[in-house]
Amino acid sequence: MIWNMWYAVLDSREVKKGKLVGTTRMGEKLLFFRGRDEHVICLSDICAHRGASLCHGKLVGDEVACPFHGLQYDRTGRCTVIPSRGASVPVPDNFKVRSYPAQDQHGFIWIWWGEPRETYPEIHFFDNIDGKFSYSTHACPWNMHYSRCIENQLDTPHVPFVHYDSIGRGHKTIIDGPYVEAGNDEFKFYPVMRAEDGTSSKLPNEMEKPDKESYLHFIFPNVWENNIMGKLKVIAVFAPVDEEHSIVYLRGYQKIATIPGLRWLFNMISLPLNKKILHQDKAVVETQLPIKTELRMGENLFPADSPIIAYRRMRHEFQQRNPRPPR
Repeated sequence: MIWNMWYAVLDSREVKKGKLVGTTRMGEKLLFFRGRDEHVICLSDICAHRGASLCHGKLVGDEVACPFHGLQYDRTGRCTVIPSRGASVPVPDNFKVRSYPAQDQHGFIWIWWGEPRETYPEIHFFDNIDGKFSYSTHACPWNMHYSRCIENQLDTPHVPFVHYDSIGRGHKTIIDGPYVEAGNDEFKFYPVMRAEDGTSSKLPNEMEKPDKESYLHFIFPNVWENNIMGKLKVIAVFAPVDEEHSIVYLRGYQKIATIPGLRWLFNMISLPLNKKILHQDKAVVETQLPIKTELRMGENLFPADSPIIAYRRMRHEFQQRNPRPPR
């Protein structure tokens, strides 16, 4: 994982007020819950006493009580009470669990994976999605490192083969470019697909930015958008579970149907197609080796892989600039 970044890790609706949610993200056992002010709190899910899982405990106001011996932790991870010592006895400083800055934005729960700071950067999300959009979400576990899941959504040449009976109909196998437009922590690319006609594909450096509404957009470290048109988009979040597993949250956004009943119906009708496409991808990606992406990994790439090359280079640069300190 890339250090010192905000990661989208859960759908906001998975963390309900009054409930403790235990899950694994970033290779760590984490606990999520909402305080009385609705703010999302994220702590290590391992009690500092004898390692019990806090998510099986209970909420006491804005604190969580361990199910084993009743130790209570506040939103900073500090233990406030050791019942066997008495409620008035000060708790030693070593009784604490790690806390993670957390935010609920854009319908996702985000955690800061990095060094503590006085102030944190803003969460970068797609600026073409406003409150008028409605959406449906599908969460799908993948037995693959999140970087490979991301690369699948940067890979245009697979579409006519993996999705031959859905979005790949027409067998447009020639990929011109694609043109890639990079920013500080993001890039957009504009694939142009056409059927075999006896000509070679245009190379990325031969392409100008296409005059088209549709494009694909990736923002580091783990969110992706397929901008199909102004009123129709697909968003994916690639939540790292550990080095071998991920959860892909696929969300279809639309503001074509805006009347409440029709809006719900439109979202439910589009969900099965999005699920089908995602599961077609999963079936192939889970066969890839190695399961984790690196800058150089002995693969033979061709010009249409330029978005994958851009991703690997930028990811490597972020890792070099933000090395994780030894634990």
